[in-house]
Parts: sequence; C-alpha cells; structure tokens
Amino acid sequence: MNIKQKANSLARKYNSRNPLEIVKNLNVILVYYPLRDVRGFYQYFQRNNIIYIDDELSENEQKVVCAHELGHMFLHKNSNALFMDTRTHFVKTKYENEANTFAAELLIPDSVILDNPGMTKNQIARIMGYEEKILDFKTI
Repeated sequence: MNIKQKANSLARKYNSRNPLEIVKNLNVILVYYPLRDVRGFYQYFQRNNIIYIDDELSENEQKVVCAHELGHMFLHKNSNALFMDTRTHFVKTKYENEANTFAAELLIPDSVILDNPGMTKNQIARIMGYEEKILDFKTI
C-alpha cells in the first residue's frame, strides 16, 4: 500500500482527517510537552506508540506535527532514528519526506484541490489552515 492509500484508508476507517482524533482511536499515547528544538517526535517504547508534540504550537500546527508523526509510526516504526540522525542524512531526509507526504495526504483530501481548480497553493493552504509548504508533498 502506498503512502496516499495508507493515509486515505486511515481517514476512511476513522471517518476523520484530524490526526488528533485518529490517535485516540489507535490508543497512541499523545504527550504535550514544551519541546525546545523540535516540534514533535515519535517513539515506540515497550510496545507503546508515543507521539510527543510541543505544547506551544497552535492547534493547526499540532495537527500537522501529529499527522507527520503518524506517518513515522505507520511507515518507519522499526527504524533506528538515533542511528539515522547521527550516521546518515540521506535516509533521514527520505523518511522525513515520506512522513511529510503522509501528513499532506491525511490532512488535505484530493477533493479540496479538485473542487477549486483556479486556486493557488497559497489559497488552498489558507482555506485549510495550514502553511503552504505542506502542499509541496500533496499528490493528485
């Protein structure tokens, strides 16, 4: 199953594109904490999925971070993030791009883009409440 299919399947299963609602149904532990240098991160610890989110982010920023971390959970659960961070930047970048793609596909349904053919990325991002750069990862 590709990234787009996985995100859309998840949205259909839980009848929501709000990752903050989806994590509740998945029994993911969601921790809000004042993180300093990161907006959020995913951890698999003792058979628990844990997503940490900076508690100073706006609600829409929290949704983007949560969707991104869900991407890591579904796509990279068994990856050694510490090794990737300290040993190689290529794999880390690949995984970050995949998580960004997952977030874009989960948060922004195709219908928003298809129903507004004359709108720019900036306009679509504004009506959805997200930063324009998330649309760089969206496919139609």
